[in-house]
Amino acid sequence: MRRKIITIDQEKCNGCGLCLPNCPEGAIQVIDGKARLVSDLLCDGLGACMGYCPEGAITIEEREAESYDEAKVLAQIIPQGLNTIRAHLKHLKEHGEIGYYRQALQILQEHRIVVQGEPVFSGGGGCPGSRSQSFQVHALNHEPAGRQPSQLTHWPIQLHLISPSAGHFRHSDLLVAADCTAFTLGHFHQTYLAGKTLIIACPKLDTQQEVYLEKIKALIDEAAVNTITVLIMQVPCCGGLLRLVQAAAGQCQRKASIQVIVIDIKGEELRNEWL
Repeated sequence: MRRKIITIDQEKCNGCGLCLPNCPEGAIQVIDGKARLVSDLLCDGLGACMGYCPEGAITIEEREAESYDEAKVLAQIIPQGLNTIRAHLKHLKEHGEIGYYRQALQILQEHRIVVQGEPVFSGGGGCPGSRSQSFQVHALNHEPAGRQPSQLTHWPIQLHLISPSAGHFRHSDLLVAADCTAFTLGHFHQTYLAGKTLIIACPKLDTQQEVYLEKIKALIDEAAVNTITVLIMQVPCCGGLLRLVQAAAGQCQRKASIQVIVIDIKGEELRNEWL
């Protein structure tokens, strides 16, 4: 994707290293006597390091670069302690990066790290049943009779409870399923869920769906899901789930291929196409 990111003029850089402590994300290292940008994924492109370079060697340019990854950044920052964490959160807020700020707080919450003065989100928080976790699935038994193993790879699955920053979503093929679909389809796990991560929602009964929009946007732009399959019922209200996914996708910088599958109340597939 094309985005803003720092660039370091190697002719001007004297290798003093003053930029390093002012890049807690760990995107810069001194190598062979020169400051180097070692990871596009870790550089937020906001330029906190620029003012600390005595030679003016660091500037911001716009170019093709890998998407910034808040989860990888926090993996670098958390071991540095609470002061560095606070500085990172302050940095995000001052630059208006509210999406990354919220994602950072959710990741910290998953690690049971509380930063005094910062909010604590209810999703994925106090209830142990909503803590993000991944697990192995068993191979499918393709015999027509007998008990088939679950193909669910993670928990939680309800859209209000999931954290888009959870590792199981990254680069996955995502299934967005209306709540009723799994009860209508006897072969839901084998045919639709196998090989995918899952979120479930009801576009008619669920409240605060503006949160859904933001989470789906984060799954596309930040978790970088590969594809999204929307599985819905042939009832008018269910179309709202597809419209929600399409609206979120339309506001994202990344593109994710969207498939829609519509089934009737008897479990027959009526529509299956890529949009």
